[in-house]
Amino acid sequence: MATDIRDTAHAFGSTAVMRLLPARPRLLALGEPTHGEDTLLDLRNELFRDLVEQEGYRTIAIESDCLMGLVVDDYVTGGTGTLDEVMERGFSHGWGASAANRELVRWARAYNTGRPVPERLRFAGFDGPLEITGAASPRQALTALYDHLAARGDANLLPCTADTLDRLLGADERWTEPAAMRDPSRSVGRSAEARELRLLADDLVALLDAWTPELLTAASREDWDRARLYGRTATGLLRYHFWMADTSPSRLTRLVTLRDAMMAGNVLALAERGPALLHAHNGHLQRARSSMRMDGLPLEWWSAGAIVSARLGEEYAFLATALGTIPHQGVEAPAPDTVEGLLYALPEDRCVIDARRLVKAVADAPPVPRVSPYFGYSPLDPAHLAEIDGIVFVKDVPPN
Repeated sequence: MATDIRDTAHAFGSTAVMRLLPARPRLLALGEPTHGEDTLLDLRNELFRDLVEQEGYRTIAIESDCLMGLVVDDYVTGGTGTLDEVMERGFSHGWGASAANRELVRWARAYNTGRPVPERLRFAGFDGPLEITGAASPRQALTALYDHLAARGDANLLPCTADTLDRLLGADERWTEPAAMRDPSRSVGRSAEARELRLLADDLVALLDAWTPELLTAASREDWDRARLYGRTATGLLRYHFWMADTSPSRLTRLVTLRDAMMAGNVLALAERGPALLHAHNGHLQRARSSMRMDGLPLEWWSAGAIVSARLGEEYAFLATALGTIPHQGVEAPAPDTVEGLLYALPEDRCVIDARRLVKAVADAPPVPRVSPYFGYSPLDPAHLAEIDGIVFVKDVPPN
């Protein structure tokens, strides 16, 4: 078996990745099993550079706020703002503090300088404006959508005035109340104002669709795409807030499901732009059903990757990252009968694994699941191997 496993490993790079796939995918998803490790983000940056230079990829999208990501995209494509400002305002979840993320933005801006618009790299966040402790106010998305329609369409057909929208939205603090994540009664999501806003948002998105010919004539395709992003985000946030106010046992499952559905909508929109590299947690990109425990409850849902894969078929490809050790998080050498243990015995410090050949190599002695002592690291589930296009294996992860 050892010989068979060695035969599944290839030097890390876009060439090895593409050889695993029947054709260049429109969306290539690179997952990570833990967040916050610059070693993994450096690997992502290296793969993206390879994909840009050798495969014609022009977009990178990461697990960060989709609206904040517009700040990064404006800087990368046109030099708006400064690098420091962009790192502070363009990332959610604290990702702006990462040296690897900073290097990605700096490199993309340098690459674009002097290039014609069609050849420039693009940046996107594809997560909703959500954090573990709650969700953003729908104000930014909803008012931006309204303003786009009011400036370019028949104002008489708008379902309300801007003043009405502002009154219904109220103070943003009502929406961002941190206690609402644990206490549904603290959520504004089922108030009379929130219910009316859901109807208005639906009407605004319907107008955006109905006025497409006129809007594309009055403004650029880029403006229209952003308006669609605002529409998806506004309706998604209002739906998320509605279910934050739910008191049923399925509340948390509903919320994680909605988050990945919002991700999937953003990713499918990016697919229209052309080939893109996606980067997020393995759990958001895998084809298999995702699971986790929250507040002691087991949750299961279909990830963004599963939804997108069902829609795009072979135009979506998924690479899962697996790790040997993370010593600074207490994750030591894996047991030899786990997937990570089998790969840890390989001589390479990092490599690309042909997952389908690995399935055949371990068929006579299937690996067992690895158990992590660190809650922030999710080992590879051996039951998912058949649904992975490739594995990026990193033997040891040093501290940032």
